[in-house]
Amino acid sequence: MKIGLALGPGDPDWKLDVELAQRAEALGFYAVWTAETYGADVMTPLAYLAGHTKTIKLGTAIAQLDARPPANLAMCAQTIDKMAGMGRMIVGIGVSGPQIVEGWYGRPWGKPNTRIRDTVAICRKIWAREGPVAHDGKEIALPYRGEGSIGLGKPLRTAFHGSRHIPIWLGTHTPLNVRMTGEIADGWLGFHLVPSQVAEYKQMLQDGLDRRSDGKSMKDFDISGTIGVLLGDDVKAALQGPKQYIALYAGGMGAKDMNFHKEAMIKRGYGEAAQRIQELFLAGRREEATAAVPDEYVDEEYLAGPPARIAERFKAWRDCGMTHLMLRKTSPEIMEILARQVA
Repeated sequence: MKIGLALGPGDPDWKLDVELAQRAEALGFYAVWTAETYGADVMTPLAYLAGHTKTIKLGTAIAQLDARPPANLAMCAQTIDKMAGMGRMIVGIGVSGPQIVEGWYGRPWGKPNTRIRDTVAICRKIWAREGPVAHDGKEIALPYRGEGSIGLGKPLRTAFHGSRHIPIWLGTHTPLNVRMTGEIADGWLGFHLVPSQVAEYKQMLQDGLDRRSDGKSMKDFDISGTIGVLLGDDVKAALQGPKQYIALYAGGMGAKDMNFHKEAMIKRGYGEAAQRIQELFLAGRREEATAAVPDEYVDEEYLAGPPARIAERFKAWRDCGMTHLMLRKTSPEIMEILARQVA
């Protein structure tokens, strides 16, 4: 199993922890990952980290699908990859919720499945440099011929000589999109994924891999989960830490009837708790919403307790079929504990 480090942004005062990324590199971590919100972008921190590290992979988890056109996504990725020393970049792509897609990016929600397909195909064509890039997609076309076009667009080949293949991992969670991930991507970024779910999702990914004609198989396909480590002698006390964050996302991050975090909680068997958390959160009763998050839910998604308990519970993650595990905001001490588990 490979270990990665996830670095913010997680709060309004977020600062990029370069020293933590450098420590991850020294410990042999596979990758350092950045994210984006409606405020901070995913690419700029990676460019900065590229100048302060040497070998660790640089990944987006995730680059929001509607934050930039496919050509711009491909340009940003290949530019950072070239600056860092080619072969270090991983592009993780995912769909934000409709509130952000339409409210922040000013894009129609449309059909994300077809937009993901178009984006991946265009990025691959740009990086391959096999000729001028033309794409006749269901949602995205190059050249553009739609409303407002004056008809002067023409296929272009990138003037930049970068990596011809940059791995693409997709952050998806519906069965349709998970199968598509197996069909078109190099890896999958699981969403609130825990060991007990891996077999089910692995079969969906295999269904997609079975449609491929490029020879890619499960043995060279990455499956990534995300984990947090809560170090402390009192397990119950340690489990309380993430509850405010969980309540925020399950209760208020998205529309009432379309909240992917709430849906993930329901899928894990916590439907009643998820509904109660959302009701309390939307009513402004945030402390009660936090208290309504079950200890068991947190304990499934985090490694909590003293080092011995963490090591014992880590075995389920190591042996479940994931190839990569992304460590949430953490400390050097916790990074060393986890590094020892995969040494």
